[in-house]
Amino acid sequence: MKGKVYLTGAGPGDIDLLTIKALKMIQNADIIIYDRLANPEILNEAKKDVKLIFVGKEKGHHSVPQDEINEIIYQSALKYDSVVRLKGGDPFVFGRGGEEALYLKQRGIEFEIIPGITSAISVPAYAGIPVTNRGITPSFRVVTGHRKSSENIANINWNSFIEDETIVFLMGLHNIELIVSKLLEVGKPKNYPCAIISNGTTKNQKVIVGTLEDIVEKSKEAISPSIIIIGEVVKLREDLKWFN
Repeated sequence: MKGKVYLTGAGPGDIDLLTIKALKMIQNADIIIYDRLANPEILNEAKKDVKLIFVGKEKGHHSVPQDEINEIIYQSALKYDSVVRLKGGDPFVFGRGGEEALYLKQRGIEFEIIPGITSAISVPAYAGIPVTNRGITPSFRVVTGHRKSSENIANINWNSFIEDETIVFLMGLHNIELIVSKLLEVGKPKNYPCAIISNGTTKNQKVIVGTLEDIVEKSKEAISPSIIIIGEVVKLREDLKWFN
């Protein structure tokens, strides 16, 4: 018997931002394999007899390596009809969902992607920062704040960041000093607006606003999980902040 795996996005934190389809899959799941960034309150929506496996990862404290997570998902599909792999945000936005889907595909396991609301747009929105705004910036990019252990974000093509667009760094708090230095190196002004948002969309949300000149010092007050927003749109927060 082979079951089906639902690679499911849990959204950015606020449980009310979970999609209806994700909720249905969670309520029907025989087993849920979940990570650290998925709101644990979501698990209360599951069946009483559901099996739960935590595979959360933190910088320097990976409880389960990714290759083992892949195998756990696969083995679960051999035992259960409905397997939910619950991931914070969206499974395909730096969520390793593509790797997990390929692993299942190669082993003949049926899967479905349940998109989630990514923190890249929802967390700035809860902080009153639109990632685009007519007359200010016509585009935005989402960048990982860390890469494989064998790589380094210093190897990113930083010259491509010259354009005046909103930049959203996910999981970049521990690399903020390098990020700032690289942006200054390619010509961003010291007074360029920045914001760090910790625990976005939740009751513990904290927003730190600064510039490239002082955001590294201010970042000492931030905690993980955090995202970094860099761009002129950060200035709109004073007028658009609504979530407390």
